[in-house]
This record gives sequence, structure tokens and C-alpha cells, in this order.
Amino acid sequence: MRISTSQYLSMNVQTMDNQQSELTQLYGEISSGVSLSTPADNPLGAAQAVQLSMQGATLSQYSTNQSSALTSLQSEDSTLMSVTSTLQSVNTQLLSAGDATLNDTNRSAIAATLQQLNTSLMSLANTKSPSGNYLFGGFQSASQPFTQNSAGTVVYNGDNGVSTTQISDTSSIATNDSGQSVFMSVTPQTASPVAYASSANTGTGIVGAVSTTNAAASATADTYGITFSMSGTPAVLSYTVSDITNPTTPAPTPQPYTAGSAITLGTSGESVSITGTPAVGDSFTVTPAAQVPASQGGTNIFATIQNMITALQTPADTPAATAALNNTLNVGLTQVQNTLSNVTTVLATVGGRENQIQAMQTVNQNQTLQNTSSLADLTDTNMASTISKYTQTQYSLQASQQAFVQVQQMSLFQYLNQ
Repeated sequence: MRISTSQYLSMNVQTMDNQQSELTQLYGEISSGVSLSTPADNPLGAAQAVQLSMQGATLSQYSTNQSSALTSLQSEDSTLMSVTSTLQSVNTQLLSAGDATLNDTNRSAIAATLQQLNTSLMSLANTKSPSGNYLFGGFQSASQPFTQNSAGTVVYNGDNGVSTTQISDTSSIATNDSGQSVFMSVTPQTASPVAYASSANTGTGIVGAVSTTNAAASATADTYGITFSMSGTPAVLSYTVSDITNPTTPAPTPQPYTAGSAITLGTSGESVSITGTPAVGDSFTVTPAAQVPASQGGTNIFATIQNMITALQTPADTPAATAALNNTLNVGLTQVQNTLSNVTTVLATVGGRENQIQAMQTVNQNQTLQNTSSLADLTDTNMASTISKYTQTQYSLQASQQAFVQVQQMSLFQYLNQ
């Protein structure tokens, strides 16, 4: 097969063009630091790079979500710590209010302090997150969750909604707790039953805190009523314990009353002591914490504190009035402790969620580093290898150019002239 001079020259020119193109491409990779700029450079690598880029964008979004959720939970954590401190101050004031040496003026001063604490507590309940939403509004986070109505009663305007944020492919996490669950609820498993006196009592009986040997059973125990009467021969002050939730037949037998003695309530391990001298017809009630009636504050901590304020502002100028005050204070102490226990439980769950996010942040960071490294291996220029290849291609091009010049000068006439 013969190769003409023009074909030979054309082949050499094409070779040098190819080398020049390769040199240009290598120079571009070195100057930009990117070895995969178009899918044509490496189709398989380009497909892998697209997947890695999408994964990187997903990880970046999860990182943003994690930071946002953690910021919100840290804000709630800090607020709940302040709530705990405020409730402890309320508890301290109620304990001091029970001092028998205090007069009405002293108690009015304590009531004023409690009013300030109640206002502070309401401010904390209306705290906003760093993003500008109310922490405890549920799904109604754009509106103030707690307000006072015309009667001065604190009401909750939010709902029980709990927002969640996706923090990984398989995990989402709650980023808030509703005001209902924090300030207007108790944790049944840890809350103590509440004993309270009838507002119609006229004697000096004071009911103490409920004792229980089975806290779990107390959470779902029945409600019991204790009623005083004169019974027996000769007639003595007696009490009758009745199961209000599940009345029994025949009616329970009255038992002689001894001040300070434990009164057994049903079979759930509960008992309560009453001191002083109840009047005939006086009654007391013991109920699970979650079933306390609204007249006694229910599970609403704001209503509970307001009841304490009202009681302390009412003159205790008779033995019966003093007994009524002490009964109200005892109810308040139990309910404040129950709310404190509930807030502590919520605070523990918030801390657990914070730990979960922080653990996921570590995982996300490791995945992001691995993803970035894999993407770099596909798209970034290997400088040492590429510069070496560039140098070799440059030398090859120079050699081709020099050889082409020499060959171009050769001809049969030049040979015959020699």
C-alpha cells in the first residue's frame, strides 16, 4: 500500500492536533482543578458524580435541619430550666406561708410575691424561639399561647400539636412541646394524689398529703370521699370512707376519728391523715392528680397559684378560716410539686432529643466528609499525575513538531543534489 506525501503530511498534522488538544485539556484541568467538567470526559464518573452531588445536597439539608432543631430545643431547655427555678420559688413561698406565726399582713406580702412569680411564669410560657415562633403554642406558634381573660384567668390559646423535623433518612424528631403538656398537665406516673377539703367545711380539720405504697396504682386509683358524722353509742365523731368512682353496697361503716391517725383509702396503698376537729358534715376528697377539679386548680399551674394568692389575701381570723387556709396551701404544695415533676419529665425528654440530634450531627458530618472525598476523587484534578502527563504530552508535541519539520524538508531532488 502506497502512502502519498500529502497523506503522510496530513497524518503528522492530525497527530500534532491531537496532542495539542490533549495538552489544552490537561492545561484546563490543571488551571481549574477540575478533571470532570463535562459528562463526555467520563460518562460513568459523571453519573456517579451526579449521585454524590445529590447525596451531598441531602446531607447539607439534614445539617441545616439538625442545627435548626437543636437551636429550638436548646431554647426550650433553657426556658424550662427557668420555669423550674420559678416553681421552686413558688414552693418556697407556700412553705413559708404555712407558718402559724404569720398575720394577715405577712400573708398578703407573700401573696404579692406569688403574683409576681405567676406573672414571670406566664412570661416564660410565652417565650419565643430564636426563629420568632412561640415555643409552647403547638401548631399555633405564631400566636401568643397564654393570655388572661377578663376575669383574670390564664387561658391557653394554642393546641397540642408537636412539630417534627427530619434529621436523617430514617429519623425525625419533635422540636417543641405544647403549653398544654407543660403548664396544664401532670405526669400520672410520678404525680401524687391530691387531698382537698370541701369549701363548705366549718370545722378545723386539716387534711395532709396523701401517702402511697404503690405510686403506679395511685395514678389510676379511684376517687375517695371522707365524710364526718356522729356515730356509735355513745355517739363519737366518726368518718366514713366512700369510693366515689365505684360506690359500694352496702355503705361503708363509720369509723371513730382520731386526729392524726392514718385513714386507709381502698386497696391501692393510699392513706391520708387529718388533724384538728372536723365538724359534723365536713368532707374531704382524695383524687388522682390528673382528675383534680377546676375549682381546686385542676392541673393548670396558673390557676393553682391564683388560688393560693386568693387564699392568702383572705383574712384568717377564725379557727375555721385558718384551717381552710392551711387546706388550700396543702393542696397548692402538692400541685406545685406535681407540676415540677411534670416539667422535669419534659425537660428530660428535651435533653434526650438534644443528645439524639448531636449524635446525628456527628454521623452527618462523617457522611459529608466521605461524600465530599468521593466526589473529589471523581471530579478533582490529580495534580501530580496530570502535571506529569502534561509534561510528557508537551515533550511529545515538541518532538513531533521537530520531526515534522525535518521530514517536510526531505525530497528526491534534495537526495539527487547530494
